[in-house]
Amino acid sequence: MPEHVVPIAIAQPFVKAVGDEWLATIALRVLEEEDTPPCELSVTVTDDETVRGLNREYAGEDEVTDVLSFSQQEGEELVGPPGGVPALGEVVIAYPQAARQAEEESRSVEEEVTRLLIHGTLHLLGYDHAEPGEERRMRGREEELLEVISEV
Repeated sequence: MPEHVVPIAIAQPFVKAVGDEWLATIALRVLEEEDTPPCELSVTVTDDETVRGLNREYAGEDEVTDVLSFSQQEGEELVGPPGGVPALGEVVIAYPQAARQAEEESRSVEEEVTRLLIHGTLHLLGYDHAEPGEERRMRGREEELLEVISEV
């Protein structure tokens, strides 16, 4: 049976700040806890300007944000190539923004990056926070997953 695939890309300035195995472990745990069928989830950690450019191009917002999610499915059933797993999408994290938020919230950068990776992955799995009820559901699930991941 195929398994999840989690390719990780970390921009050079942040290679020593975050580990690819650590990020993959978080992503895999979220996929497992959500009972996601085997899929590929790409994770990228990069700088503010890259995320700002992506945010401008794809969301029409010319500002840096902490995390972006790019779905390869858009609500469709996961279907992969023969012998492979389907691409779920990509989560892109702005490490400098995560570091600023961590300082503002008096938590570690590792916890903030974990939160952002959970958040971005949940978006790819269909969670949203546009409406108050959706936001409560998504935030609640984020907290549950953060608890599960902190026990690992």
